[in-house]
Amino acid sequence: MTIRVLLADDQALLRATFRILIDSVEDMTVVAEAADGQEAVDLTATHHPDVVIMDIRMPHLDGVAATAAICSRPELTDTHILVLTTFENDANVAKALRAGASGFLGKGVRPDELLSSIRTVAAGDSLLSPAATRALITRFLATPDTDGFLALPDAVKALTDREREITILAAYGRSNAEIADHLVLSPLTVRSHIQRAMTKLHARDRAQLVVVAYQSGLVKPHPRT
Repeated sequence: MTIRVLLADDQALLRATFRILIDSVEDMTVVAEAADGQEAVDLTATHHPDVVIMDIRMPHLDGVAATAAICSRPELTDTHILVLTTFENDANVAKALRAGASGFLGKGVRPDELLSSIRTVAAGDSLLSPAATRALITRFLATPDTDGFLALPDAVKALTDREREITILAAYGRSNAEIADHLVLSPLTVRSHIQRAMTKLHARDRAQLVVVAYQSGLVKPHPRT
């Protein structure tokens, strides 16, 4: 299966560099390029890419607003947003995650990291840059935001004890393998619980599950042990 990618960045040179890299591998192809946020929304609606690499700071419509617009459309639920930013701890990145982005990377990312991250986001399996993501969540996502996405209390209550336990561990940045080892379960069982929790909390992917866990108050930030 070929991963279809849309590039959204106002820097033409960066888009061209990413296109060359992405088109150089057999399992990916760039289907469109957008120079601003509104164009990104329009082209995503036209091409239905698997992954949108979204710059935060763009003219006309910024990356946060463009991410929210894309993720609010039911017909685009299979499109995942990978936010690209100069500052990995930028508050705008947290807003993009709240809006529906699946992960983020710094613009200084290595070529192999970019390709690996696109594959990860396309699969919807995990957050990116775990250490940086944990720091971002602790700093920003745990802060109430009336404009952000909040899980309904009833939805959180619908989780089983095991689903709640695994969701909390995922929110602390643990991988499926780490959770499985900690709870003496198989990774497949953990994945199944994660998928059911995502369904109940209306989370697009694992990144959104973590956002919901913090924003709903299910998880309180603390250093990972």
